[in-house]
Amino acid sequence: MFQGTDVKLAIAPIGWTNDDMPELGGEVTFEQCVSEMALAGFSGSEVGNKYPRNTEVLKKALGLRGLEIASAWFSAFVTSKPFEETTKAFIEHRDFLHEMGAKVIVVSEQGNSIQGQMETALFDNKPVFSEEEWKLLVEGLHLLGDLAAEKGMKIVYHHHMGTGIQTTEEIDRLMAETNPEKVSLLYDTGHLVFSGEDHLHVLTKHMNRIHHVHLKDVRMEVANKVREEKSSFLQAVKEGVFTVPGDGVIDFEHVFEALDAAGYQGWFVVEAEQDPAKANPLEYALKARAYIRGKSGL
Repeated sequence: MFQGTDVKLAIAPIGWTNDDMPELGGEVTFEQCVSEMALAGFSGSEVGNKYPRNTEVLKKALGLRGLEIASAWFSAFVTSKPFEETTKAFIEHRDFLHEMGAKVIVVSEQGNSIQGQMETALFDNKPVFSEEEWKLLVEGLHLLGDLAAEKGMKIVYHHHMGTGIQTTEEIDRLMAETNPEKVSLLYDTGHLVFSGEDHLHVLTKHMNRIHHVHLKDVRMEVANKVREEKSSFLQAVKEGVFTVPGDGVIDFEHVFEALDAAGYQGWFVVEAEQDPAKANPLEYALKARAYIRGKSGL
């Protein structure tokens, strides 16, 4: 499987140090993070809050370790703020990623999002977009897609727990109402399974729109506890709802088979935010790398 293809394997720094909760991995340096990524056998990374923003400094640090930048998260607010605010920030983000050689830009709409609220029950308070917000979302994403295309790049939309695009129905509507030339999809196994969706159904239905993949596993006993105890998204992360492929309930063999059959090209990014005090980042990176090699041949 995946022999001689254009699939590359990255890992996100969020397992070492958390952007939303800086106290998780606060003591971990940028140098430790990227060194351990390379040591574990990965060739790429997404961008974390400790990464140098000077592209020459970042290129040198990554080049020494044989790493590339796959992409980086961008928070859009097209449903809740004037477009100009989002586009101004997006252009700066786009230009940084373009300079680093990335081809895709991860975009998630954060208007009304509860993913960063420590005390807000995740499943009871999930935001739902109004018809007016849907209109703004589609229009805004088309605008960002056009801006990305100016640099030969694509936006990949990240469906995410605690946001207005989380469920299968919401993903279906987003894909139906957006132009495939302007808006692609980021497929994240963990967010789908945590939400209670059929991740393989979403994968096969929207395969032709998927241009970036996050490989994230789920500890279902924690996910069930989050629902029962009305925990927040951040509390769920701290409790260990997410883990690396091979350590949770998802059988990634079916995911890899479907992507391989479809001729997927691009990055696979292991992205499993955990508390590094509980889940040693290097240990879990090595575990993920071995599992992926065994299941996909990569």
